[in-house]
Amino acid sequence: MIIDDQVYDVIIIGTGAGGGTLARKLAPTGKKILILERGELIYRESSELTGTEVFKKEQYHAPEPWFDKAGEPFYPQTKYGVGGNTKLWYGVLMRMRERDFEAVPHQDGLSPEWALKYADFEPYYTEAEKLYQVHGRSGEDPTEPHHSEAYPCAEVAHEPFLQPLFDTLSKQGLHPAHLPIGLGDQGRTDSEDTGVTPALKSDNVTLKTSANVLWLHTNPSGTEIKAVQAKIGDQTFLFMGHLVVLACGAINSAALLLRSANEKHPKGIANGSDQVGRNLMKQLLSVVVQVTSTANSGMFPRTIGINDFYGGDDNFHYPMGHIQNSGGIFQDVLFSEAPPILSGLSRFFPNFGLRQLATHSIGWWMQTEDLPNSNNRIYYLNDRMRVEYEPNNVEAHDRLVYKWFDVLKSVESAQPSMFNRGATHPRSDMPMSVVAHQCGTCRFGTDPETSVLDLNCRAHEVDNLYVVDSSFFPSNTSVSPALTVMANALRVGEHLIDRLG
Repeated sequence: MIIDDQVYDVIIIGTGAGGGTLARKLAPTGKKILILERGELIYRESSELTGTEVFKKEQYHAPEPWFDKAGEPFYPQTKYGVGGNTKLWYGVLMRMRERDFEAVPHQDGLSPEWALKYADFEPYYTEAEKLYQVHGRSGEDPTEPHHSEAYPCAEVAHEPFLQPLFDTLSKQGLHPAHLPIGLGDQGRTDSEDTGVTPALKSDNVTLKTSANVLWLHTNPSGTEIKAVQAKIGDQTFLFMGHLVVLACGAINSAALLLRSANEKHPKGIANGSDQVGRNLMKQLLSVVVQVTSTANSGMFPRTIGINDFYGGDDNFHYPMGHIQNSGGIFQDVLFSEAPPILSGLSRFFPNFGLRQLATHSIGWWMQTEDLPNSNNRIYYLNDRMRVEYEPNNVEAHDRLVYKWFDVLKSVESAQPSMFNRGATHPRSDMPMSVVAHQCGTCRFGTDPETSVLDLNCRAHEVDNLYVVDSSFFPSNTSVSPALTVMANALRVGEHLIDRLG
């Protein structure tokens, strides 16, 4: 084992939405910062995907299997590399709604209240939107929360063939809105180009890639992390730091804490509450395809969002969720997780090849909040990481899907030149492997008996240990967690700057 001769002020483990953003925030302090990333630099490949390539994207999956509750292996759709899962996304950066921070009744139970409110996060949402160059337009979406400042950049225009669809939805009394999208000179912004790369311009910041963190070592009393053990190539290193920040993703951060169990933390580091790894949430996700008469490129971006059913409707007084166009089938890697969509389309259009199907369809992506359940969790059994997850709030999600079916039929009747009336709408639900919106495994709160982290996202039991990925969420939402993770990293970053002095 090699003991690094440096002692760092801060060690950040992970470079996704939380870790990359935090590195950017801390870099100007001049403090000595080490960033450990399990993967390597990811070179953005061409989006000119042809044929069935998009459905064979194994590089978007982790190299090692996880195991479900039955012990069956699966390969999660998560990317180890600089930028983490922000390298796979489409840059949609939405704020949580004000009501998401409150206790919200759902059909399957109560979404718990956050100890901090929207007003506590609002300044950091604004800071994150500036940092990630978010393009958007306020005033279209009635669920949109208060903004202290306008979006820093103008909204992204819809593809020409989508604009009539947007207009028809508006005429039917809905409130389609331009999705807020992070977009820079090189395309969508991510936590590598916006977070890590600018941070590395400071001489005080060091990045080590292919660094698989295996273990956290505490002092004899268990009150501080003294060393981070990582494997780089064939060698094992120990890195020392005054502050240690986990940003590995909700599942992997919890897993690291659990497997670092020691005499003072027999159930896992910071796990005296037995809450580490519990309350895993990942949203209920489905994609629905709408067939068009007119052709498109199959590579258009996500630009339309609908939240009219976010809180329910006249026939269902519980939240349903969020809808957005999924992007073209040839461009959206999430379709690689839903091959039943293509087989479904093929049944109804047997003479169409894959390219014809892709260029004569619009995908719709539906997201519904799932609720925290302590039995949905990560744990180790026989040295294998188990991910135990049973969906809940399923009827609310089904109602959202069927409600959208009705909307699509109305749109198709209003635009007969664009759509074939009576066409089917194949649906596919995302499998266990889709964990892009994972959250909740190390929830924050004021009570050490029921939470892992305090309100600064510091572990209750370990003074110098922080977590800045989506683990801290006490509840989920129906929007992507990415912007909230970024905003929280900026918020925690301010606290760390004060602590570092």
